[in-house]
Amino acid sequence: MMTLTTGQAFSQFLEDITATEYQKTNFIPNRKGTVDKDMSAAFPATSDMPFSRGILMGSASKGTIIRPLDDIDVLAVFSNEKQVWQDKYSQDSHAFIYRIREAYAGTKIQQVGTRGQAVRVFYQSGGHVDVAPVFDRGDNVYHLPDGSGGWILTAPTTANAWYSNRNKELGYNLSAVVRLLKAWNRAHSSRFRSFHLETVAATVFSRLGSNYRNALQMFFEFAPKWLYVNDPGGLSGDLSSYLTPTARQALVEALNSAADRAARANEAEARGDHAEAKRLWQIILGSSFPS
Repeated sequence: MMTLTTGQAFSQFLEDITATEYQKTNFIPNRKGTVDKDMSAAFPATSDMPFSRGILMGSASKGTIIRPLDDIDVLAVFSNEKQVWQDKYSQDSHAFIYRIREAYAGTKIQQVGTRGQAVRVFYQSGGHVDVAPVFDRGDNVYHLPDGSGGWILTAPTTANAWYSNRNKELGYNLSAVVRLLKAWNRAHSSRFRSFHLETVAATVFSRLGSNYRNALQMFFEFAPKWLYVNDPGGLSGDLSSYLTPTARQALVEALNSAADRAARANEAEARGDHAEAKRLWQIILGSSFPS
């Protein structure tokens, strides 16, 4: 077998972690479609809270999801045309979440869990969908359960549009870099939340070429100073607020360690030592990186 250069190894690895054409055009839309179908059946137009529409969210909608596919996020939008939010749920989002979960009782899906802000639906064939139920309050703003019985306002479609625009401004290279960063994050304790990582990456870079090895080194070097970023949807404030001081310090140390290794890997590649460069990238990106 031909020995891969560092660049070739990167190209292969990126292909290995990127969703396949089948996953993008069939699997993901089909999973989202099952949510639409189930919610439409459980909450028809005659319901006190009719299901309005499902919106694909998160990594699957941005093109930053990586294999093996784990969760797919769907925003389940409910109409408040009958004032049910004010009358029944404005003081108790737990009751709303549990009502969505009950709608799945007795369906073909084997297991349904409830997280604070979403209903997690597990499929017999593997994987799960996180269904985040929200009430539409107009202008792309939604009431979302906050995980402790109350509500927060969220504008995820606005945030998605911002990310999409940044990807375009950066020559459509941003999402490829984010997928590589998610592989690093997964290989090193998943300290970053996905939305936070995507937003930091979209903020750090002012320009971005197709040399993703240099881009990763730059991200690892600059990201520690860019962890405080605000929700591009304009409503959730600082996206790093989930990090305790200890967790923030651990994340900074992980980024510094990756920056050091990436610099050494790029130096090794520059002097023609592809074996050493790939060895270091394998430590950074995980054991499935081609050696």
